[in-house]
Amino acid sequence: MSDFRLKVFCCVARNLSYTKAAQELFISQPAITKHVKELESQYQTRLFERLGNKIELTASGRLLLEHGEAILEAYNKLEFEMSLLRNEYSGELRLGASTTIAQYVLPPLLAKFIEKFPHVTVSMFSGNSREVEQALQEHRIDLALLEGVLRLPSLKYRHFLGDELVVVMRAKSKLGLPDEISLEEFQRMPLVLREVGSGTLDVIETSLAKHNIRLSSLKVLLYLGGTESIKGFLEETDCLGIVSIRSISNELATGKLRVIDVPELVMNREFCFARLQGQDGGLPTIFVNFATHEKKLL
Repeated sequence: MSDFRLKVFCCVARNLSYTKAAQELFISQPAITKHVKELESQYQTRLFERLGNKIELTASGRLLLEHGEAILEAYNKLEFEMSLLRNEYSGELRLGASTTIAQYVLPPLLAKFIEKFPHVTVSMFSGNSREVEQALQEHRIDLALLEGVLRLPSLKYRHFLGDELVVVMRAKSKLGLPDEISLEEFQRMPLVLREVGSGTLDVIETSLAKHNIRLSSLKVLLYLGGTESIKGFLEETDCLGIVSIRSISNELATGKLRVIDVPELVMNREFCFARLQGQDGGLPTIFVNFATHEKKLL
């Protein structure tokens, strides 16, 4: 029902890129350009200024973005509430999830959700926790699932699942470590960790800070942008890594990796839902309630 041109414009405006908008909306870049030009013709004003290889919103563009996002949100709410009158749920649900949740928690839930709500179109953006929070603040997603310990005042958080980070190494490592080591021994070991901005690294830093240990004092070989990358690296390298216990069930069962206990280093965390302050109801709430009910699957 909503004007697709408005959706295109808002996507370009949020990304400040015709190319990224085309990728996000799965249409061609010439089509993106056509829709924007039609809006400029309709309102008889330029919406973007080109500065070299970049674009910026004009004053008119900023005004249209402000109203456009409100209009699109109102259309989504209208579509959802109209579907309630027919006792069926339909519309678009844009999820965002930090990497660990997207890979190891959400897939079985999404399969069940799509089966139960076949008229709901679900899309998912995945990145580290900071990237997902930014997407939520920029209205690119409706609901976020995050890991970590940091909280932004502009977002409202709700607990979903508990999780634990563990120290792991390959089973055939030449380091020859016992199943339990001290925190002092841990500090001398080579490490591979998640990247800056990840919820996993936030938890590690918070846990270390309780012992007055800085991340910079550890022997970090490199930072990688995903748990799968860390696991692959560990299988070929004699060092330690820190990952979610949920991510290594297969590797523990097949004997590829083993957990090294560091009793002084407790790294518990929670997975949580996040929405913008002041936003309630709609498909995001339906998904939150569904996931909370079905988390016994996990």
